[in-house]
Amino acid sequence: MKTPNDSPRLPRLRFPEFQNAGEWEVKRLGEVLVESRIRSEENDPRKRITVRLNQKGVQKREYRGTEAEDATIFFKRRKGQFIYGKQNLHKGAFGIIPDELDGFESSQDIPAFDFNSGYDPYYFVYYLGQEKIYTNLEKLSTGTGSKRIHPKEFLQVEFLFPSLPEQQKIAACLSSLDEVIAGEREKLALLQQHKKGLLQQLFPQEGETVPRLRFPEFQNAEEWEVKRLGDILAVESSDLALNKLELKTTGYAVYGADGIVGYIDDFQQKEPYISIVKDGSGVGRLNLCKAQTSILGTLSALKTKDEKKYNLVWAYYLLNTVNFSSYVKGAGIPHIYYSDYKHHQIAVANPAEQQKIAACLSSLDDLIAAQTEKIELLEQHKKGLVQGVFPMGNGELRMENG
Repeated sequence: MKTPNDSPRLPRLRFPEFQNAGEWEVKRLGEVLVESRIRSEENDPRKRITVRLNQKGVQKREYRGTEAEDATIFFKRRKGQFIYGKQNLHKGAFGIIPDELDGFESSQDIPAFDFNSGYDPYYFVYYLGQEKIYTNLEKLSTGTGSKRIHPKEFLQVEFLFPSLPEQQKIAACLSSLDEVIAGEREKLALLQQHKKGLLQQLFPQEGETVPRLRFPEFQNAEEWEVKRLGDILAVESSDLALNKLELKTTGYAVYGADGIVGYIDDFQQKEPYISIVKDGSGVGRLNLCKAQTSILGTLSALKTKDEKKYNLVWAYYLLNTVNFSSYVKGAGIPHIYYSDYKHHQIAVANPAEQQKIAACLSSLDDLIAAQTEKIELLEQHKKGLVQGVFPMGNGELRMENG
């Protein structure tokens, strides 16, 4: 692929065999799609379709066993059809019906469409899947209360289409990349599951003093010593408020509930520490924070009271085995207090075993971080590829006679 010209109907990247194929054609979606309205005679609540937000695909709706028959009309859906949610099309609720949902049903609030010949379903979904395209469709929503995007308006929208072979080439390229990303996500999930299992085995279960899995050199070591969290960890607070900080792009990091929120010119903590969210959303969430950083006032900083006896990294993984939900207070904004959870009983290994456990889990976290970064790079590559294989001038909402 190489860069052609700046025509709004030509992509910047084009496969060699299509370099001289000319500009893409503008097509009204009414020429591309035909709404399917075949009524279902089954009305089976076990065979219902739902469409997830954020382009998460089409799937079987969970059956709870409480659905009662009503006057709602349901329509039979077929594999390969395009389907979307009227209320959430602009939020990425669309996709292609997979083979396993062939013959399932949806109401008129989730319309489905057959493709006319000459149009590739997956090219269509990738084109629509550009954020600048589907989010712009909110302008089509009508009604009071819960607004909807109806097929009549949707089918007036105009998209750009190359020849069918070029559509198929683009779809195959992006599909293959999606398969790679999906494979890497599976690897990440396996690593995370492995870590979860290790956490359960490398630390004693509640009420026990010996872990179920021990490194060979500690097989005959003594039982872990029963203590309370307050015996090994001290707490420090912060008075930093996000709305009063002048955050910068460089400097000393400030941690919030979801990680680093920005940078300032000074720091609160000289040494590494553990942050725990004590107020609001994400209460109880933990993070292992670097030295020379700070935390917002909605977090607390936890430090070991004796570095020789208690390894900070080991303590971080230990805290990941604690169920802090039992210490949450507050009906509106949730809170947890050190004064409560400091009494939580734990079992403490000797320093050498702590170090071994910390090193094992840290190395696994390094693998997880590297795998996460790999996925992010692949997603960035896909984003750039999508921007290249579709024309630059395709973001404006185009409608026939509009």
